[in-house]
Amino acid sequence: MTIAPFPPAQFQSFEQKSDPRHVAPRLAALRQAMREAGVDMVLIPRADAHRGESVPASEARLAYVTGFTGSAGMALVGAEKAHLFVDSRYTLQAPAQTDTKLVEVHEVASMSFDLKPYVPEGFVIAYDPWLHTPGEVRDMTQRLKGHARLIAHANLVDAVWSDRPAPPVSAIEFLGHNRAGKTAADKIADLQQSLAEDGADAAVLTLPESICWLFNMRGRDVPNTPFVLGFAIVPAAGAPTLYLEKAKITAALEEALAGLASVAASADLPGALAALGQAGKAVLVDPASAPVAIAETLTDAGATLVEKRDPVLLPKSRKNEAELAGMREAHRLDGIALAKFLAWFDAEAPKGHLTEIGIVTALEAFRREEESCVDASFDTISGAGPNGAIVHYRVTENTDRRLNPGELMLVDSGAQYLSGTTDITRTLWTGAASPEEKDRYTRVLKGMIAISAARFPRGTSGAQLDVLARQFLWADGITYSHGTGHGVGAYLGVHEGPIGIAPRYPLPLELGNVISNEPGYYKAGAFGIRIENLIVVKEAVGFPGYYEFETLTLAPIETRLIEMSLLTPAERDWLNAFHARVRAEIGPQVSGPVKAWLETATAAI
Repeated sequence: MTIAPFPPAQFQSFEQKSDPRHVAPRLAALRQAMREAGVDMVLIPRADAHRGESVPASEARLAYVTGFTGSAGMALVGAEKAHLFVDSRYTLQAPAQTDTKLVEVHEVASMSFDLKPYVPEGFVIAYDPWLHTPGEVRDMTQRLKGHARLIAHANLVDAVWSDRPAPPVSAIEFLGHNRAGKTAADKIADLQQSLAEDGADAAVLTLPESICWLFNMRGRDVPNTPFVLGFAIVPAAGAPTLYLEKAKITAALEEALAGLASVAASADLPGALAALGQAGKAVLVDPASAPVAIAETLTDAGATLVEKRDPVLLPKSRKNEAELAGMREAHRLDGIALAKFLAWFDAEAPKGHLTEIGIVTALEAFRREEESCVDASFDTISGAGPNGAIVHYRVTENTDRRLNPGELMLVDSGAQYLSGTTDITRTLWTGAASPEEKDRYTRVLKGMIAISAARFPRGTSGAQLDVLARQFLWADGITYSHGTGHGVGAYLGVHEGPIGIAPRYPLPLELGNVISNEPGYYKAGAFGIRIENLIVVKEAVGFPGYYEFETLTLAPIETRLIEMSLLTPAERDWLNAFHARVRAEIGPQVSGPVKAWLETATAAI
């Protein structure tokens, strides 16, 4: 059932506008609020209470104060100094967007760093308990022990943000059985059984991907991902309660959820948590994703916390046949768009007039031709020449670069179709390539094929498979710094846990897991290479107790960059079979020059 139609597609905005001139007055107002509150410093994370990659405008506190609009960062503001911490993706963007006379920009490996060097001894640091998890607060408290003190406090940025946007109130859609493959009632029953096994009387869900999957609903509260932002309390017996912004609660929504769940305003959540505590309940809370405010409200009221991973994450990662059918359809549609884009690129790139933004705009236009494509699944990474070596590069109007013939072009992109989510990377040829570029490209391709063709016993983890992708680079003394693969949602988040292919993913891979397969190589200041398909875990035919992968992505892999002498006959066979499948499935969907280009691009090598 659809309560209201979705708005038109809203694809990438290349540069969220920010003005460094706003930083001074906003810092001044915040410091005045700090003095009145009696605190020395305040933490401003980029995160909201739902820990999403994207946040709505009403939650963009870091951007409001510092001007920085990137997807990861944190500020620490004191009476005299303000610090902005970003990772390596944003070392150029952050100084350009903030006032560097007032804000010191620091590059850190992750947001889990030691604050102590930036905090004078004896200072009191305020944090919003809705924006930090119990795990984060414990870590910061331990590192600052004996040096400074953290205190939970009402958000001081909100106190001075006079024109703060209202929380998002987007359309909500409920998926039919043909798309969800399992009723929300059955999913809730399974969850309630797992809660009983964990000794929990209830669970508090805070991640929108978990809530949307559990209730078979989707929304448009944030860019790139079809999320409905909210919270849920699921008791081990009885009906769950969804907590949403009051403006979202309509008669149509209540009717759609009738007999399944009740709906209440988000403002009622603290009272419901306190009631659980007063009743002496054992409540499951994920210490890595839930706000510390939820955990403390429960324990202060007398609840026993069951600290475990969000219990929806694993079931959600095991896509059922309906979800997989939708994902295959999404990749078929994406394959059509990619064929058109790659044919266009092949004709235009040698002319020397393409820019990174122009390439993104063209790719999004081809995807928009399909009416069921509602958004990009993330901001496209479009790196020409040396910009391709920046692993998570995001082009802006200030960094937009012209692609010169002969340079490598890296395009990592994805889309949200109503049927599923896609994510694909291709490294593109624009003319002559050096022997070094061909060698590195071929080693990356060999690693991608090794994962694609892997057969492994049940119980094998992504951490164990990771070496298969790296072995050919390691043999020449090189590697890449990112993971080989991440989980992907079914018309949900393009990045989802808790499975993947990297040392940080110890959980066994299971049937229905959809994962990216994306080894790469990056030479700073010169070029970047990454080849990515999405794959799904399935039973290995003829090998009981073993699994293998099915490739979902249907787009040609550039063959003109291959150093043929490095490929084995088995690797050639795999690539030829993949291209024959792309030609068979996408060829009938295109015509004219695109069809002719596809025939050439997928020809056997």
